[in-house]
Amino acid sequence: MGKHDHNEAESWRLSLSYLPHVGQLIQHQGVATFLNDWPRPLVLRALREGVASLRHRVMKEGLCLSSKEQALQDILPHLEDKLVALRRGDLRRVINATGVVVHTNLGRSPLAERALQRVIEVASGYSNLEFDLHGRKRGRRMAGVKELLCELTGCEDALVVNNCAAAVMLTLAAVAHDKEVIISRGELIEIGGSFRIPEVMEAAGVRLVEVGTTNRTHLRDFEKAMGPDTGMLLKVHCSNYSIKGFTKEVELSALVALGKQHGVPVMADLGSGLLMKLPNSGALIQNYDGTKVHEPTVQEVVQTGVELVTWSGDKMLGGPQAGIILGKKEWVQRAATHPIARALRSDKLTVAALEATLQCYLEGDEQVKAEIPVWNKMTCSMEELRERADSLVSRLKNAPALTLQVKEGHATVGGGAVPHTFLPSIRVAVQHSSFSTIELE
Repeated sequence: MGKHDHNEAESWRLSLSYLPHVGQLIQHQGVATFLNDWPRPLVLRALREGVASLRHRVMKEGLCLSSKEQALQDILPHLEDKLVALRRGDLRRVINATGVVVHTNLGRSPLAERALQRVIEVASGYSNLEFDLHGRKRGRRMAGVKELLCELTGCEDALVVNNCAAAVMLTLAAVAHDKEVIISRGELIEIGGSFRIPEVMEAAGVRLVEVGTTNRTHLRDFEKAMGPDTGMLLKVHCSNYSIKGFTKEVELSALVALGKQHGVPVMADLGSGLLMKLPNSGALIQNYDGTKVHEPTVQEVVQTGVELVTWSGDKMLGGPQAGIILGKKEWVQRAATHPIARALRSDKLTVAALEATLQCYLEGDEQVKAEIPVWNKMTCSMEELRERADSLVSRLKNAPALTLQVKEGHATVGGGAVPHTFLPSIRVAVQHSSFSTIELE
């Protein structure tokens, strides 16, 4: 070890020796006032975090401490901020300035006010979650939601679990366990969080049979692959990408006809899922290549006669996180009675929020656009967006060193829906006279 390295190690050792113990800190007179105003366990936790943060700066950032007093002066002034942060919790409300309407990292879809109020009503006391008030006997937790889904989509039966990945895995396990499931190679998707169709199929206990090529799959590819061990034909929505150029995919209706011919059920995983058509006229959602946007609704998919459909509750629907399974009663009931269905079921808060969200759809498109935040944002006019931007600029005009400009731009839907599309939008460009972009953020 050289002289420089030795000095550095000695400085590091001395700095660590100056770090106070939490037991010492709790006795410090500067902590006494906090103990009067805050619960002792919370103060202890805040002190531990303060010491841990200071240790990290010494060990990883090269901070040198010259005395215990210096260490105390680093920890104590920030104690109140830490206490406030701990009581507030880590999960909090933020502003979505990303230009992505359904942003997974920012919690996906905000709930409608009606859904929020229903959650408060149900969560603040007891509820008839599994009690039939009219028959005065045990009831089913999904009764109301199932009725709404069947009425809105035209399906025979419905089931709700905790997310769409669970819906896919449960359905595969219930319908095709230990059998072959045939899928186009171009639909072996991976979405955020490492959700991969092949791995989900493996976890569900089915055998993957991929057919076709990445860019072209024909109906004859499915026909050739079918055999006595075929348990399902699967079509998956390409949520976050599209294949352009020399391409071919098998229409769902053709797969359904093939499945009926051979007595094999067909499942369509829609990912996001829509209960009403996307706004694709005027200045609303558009394809980058100028072609018309088409994203099939759940109703259109159900009308093909497909046995099973899976989709999400917290994306384009605008409700809570949920995995929705629709389809023919025979096949939905297989999922509902499967042993792992109970482990994946939704809780009362999800049921309450989902029911309220679906009621908005039952009242018509205009009610959806007015009440459900993601639809309100997607159908907002450029004039209204510009007014909001002008209002923001007006409120910030006296902020020192800031330059703000209102400009036209693009937003995206997000949430694994309609890739390669955009929403004409308005943005506020912010520049600081001395801060870099990262510093300003």
